[in-house]
Order: sequence, then structure tokens, then C-alpha cells
Amino acid sequence: MSPEFHERVWGSRDLAPVYDRRIAPEDSAVGEAWLTGDACKVANGPLQGKSLHELTQIFGERLIGPRAGQSRFPLLIKFLFPQEKLSVQVHPDDDGARKIGQACGKTECWYVLKAEPGAQVGLGLTPGTTRDQLKTAIQETRAEKLLNWIDIHPGDLIYVDAGTVHAIGPGSVIVETQQNSDTTYRLYDYGRPRELHVEQGLAATKEQTRAGKLTSQPRLNGDLQLVESPCFAIEKWHLDKPRQLATSTSPTILVALNGCGVVESRGNAPVTFAKGDAVVLPAALGEYELRPQWQLECLSVQLPSAEVSEPEGKIGFTSIPVLNRKVSRA
Repeated sequence: MSPEFHERVWGSRDLAPVYDRRIAPEDSAVGEAWLTGDACKVANGPLQGKSLHELTQIFGERLIGPRAGQSRFPLLIKFLFPQEKLSVQVHPDDDGARKIGQACGKTECWYVLKAEPGAQVGLGLTPGTTRDQLKTAIQETRAEKLLNWIDIHPGDLIYVDAGTVHAIGPGSVIVETQQNSDTTYRLYDYGRPRELHVEQGLAATKEQTRAGKLTSQPRLNGDLQLVESPCFAIEKWHLDKPRQLATSTSPTILVALNGCGVVESRGNAPVTFAKGDAVVLPAALGEYELRPQWQLECLSVQLPSAEVSEPEGKIGFTSIPVLNRKVSRA
């Protein structure tokens, strides 16, 4: 897939270490690189130029598998490049999304690829905080003080279930995997001149959630299972030799974090991908070989293969409040 770059007020002008790209002074900063959005296009091969939405309509279950539960590609994956704080925001769950005519809510997770010392995220309301107290804090321009601010480090996996009030501070590069929804209710934005959605956001807010850091589970072959939830399952692979794999009930999205790899399957031309690229393997593909050149570190993202329970994240409190950092008012 070809990455689709999105300007954001909180974004960066330097997309390292993922892309060798600097943003010109006259252009707006880039905050997100979408890899599997509906409008993202195939980069090569006979389907080059087709969008993921078009392919989902053409191939249906052969692409997205029987567990997708909808008629659109089920997972949206992005790189985030925050250099200023993101708004304090919340996303609706599936029930809340359906009430406004959306196919699904937005549960997400963040894999921390890079983090400067002191980089933080705000995750959930501090214990005992109610919606009414949050509403008052928004009115009094102190909403961020009611979030749990935690330090993040490279390799962390943070689970953010729908209904969790959250924010991301500056100084990190994050791979976000989420349900394919872009419904965001902005509760508080530090005085930036952007629209807020306070009433909708408060209605979607859950005072207690399962959000937090997850402990990675090592596999016998050295892989790491980062998260398994009802919405997505993610593993981190490090390959130094070819590996035989297969898809079945879900598409597989391979996201290269470092190095380069080649996907080979019967009857198809080899597909090469490198750092910052994503390859979408249809559910009906079946067997394939993943060959590193000469090392490959990647995420493997799928829908869960069976019904699984929601993970329970751990929030570790920090004594270094991000709320004192400088925030752009642009």
C-alpha cells in the first residue's frame, strides 16, 4: 500500500525514523501516515492505483475474511508523529457508533516505536473522576489534569478501549492500530481554534476502562505477542531467515519497522516492502513465504482467530506531568 500523509496541527516536519522525508517550511506539519485507510491505494502489481475501499467491494470476504463483520476493510493502521500534544479526546464504542449511523466504534492500541526521554500519554480519568467533574474541568480549562499521564518507552504496547478519555504528548513515534473508524470527539484542545464535541464526548466517556500498558507475551520462536483483543491481534516479528506462513480467516497486514522483506506466494509476483511500508495479504491468500533481506522487523496485524476477552491494561502513574510542556496555539 502507498502511505497517505495527513497534515495535523500537532504534527512533525521530520518523519524519521520511519520515512526519509522532511516537510518544507511553507507546508503544514504531517501528523499521520495512513497505511490501510479506505482511500489508501495499492502501490504495485495488477491492482496498482485501486483503493482499499474499491478492493473490499470487489473481493469482499476473500479479502477481509468471514470475521470482519462489516463491508469495509476492518483495520486502520497509522504512523503518528506528535510534536505537540494531541487534544483530550474520546471515541465511541460500537453501540454508540451505531446510534449515529457508523459501522463500528473505535478501540485502538499504540505500539511505541520511538520515544524521547519524558514522552508521555494521558490515559483514562484519574480514579474517582466522574463525567460531571470532567465537564467542569473542561469549562475551567484544566481537563488534562484529570488524566493519568504515564511515561512511554520504545517497545511499549498501550491498549485504549473505546470510551477511554486520552491524549498523546509530544516526542514519540507511534504505530496505531484501530477499528476502521475516524469518529473522534474532541473534549479539550488547550485553546487551539478547533471545534470541540463536548456533549457527544461526555456521552461516550466511560469513567472506568481497561486501558493501559500490556505485557508482551514471548513465543518459542522469539516473536512477541503484543496484544490480542476482540478487535485485533498483533505480533512483533524479527526475521533473519525465510518463514512459511498462511492466512485463513483474516487478512494479515505486515508493517515494516526496520529492514526489508519480500512476500512470495504461488501464482503472484513477489512483493518487496521496507521500513514504513504495509503489505495487505488477503484472507483467501493461504500459504506464503516471508523472506527477509537481510533482516526484517515487522508487526503482523490480524483480526483475532476466535472470540477472545478484552485485555486488562496497567496504568503506572508518573510524577512528571506533561501538562507543563509548551503547547502550540496554532
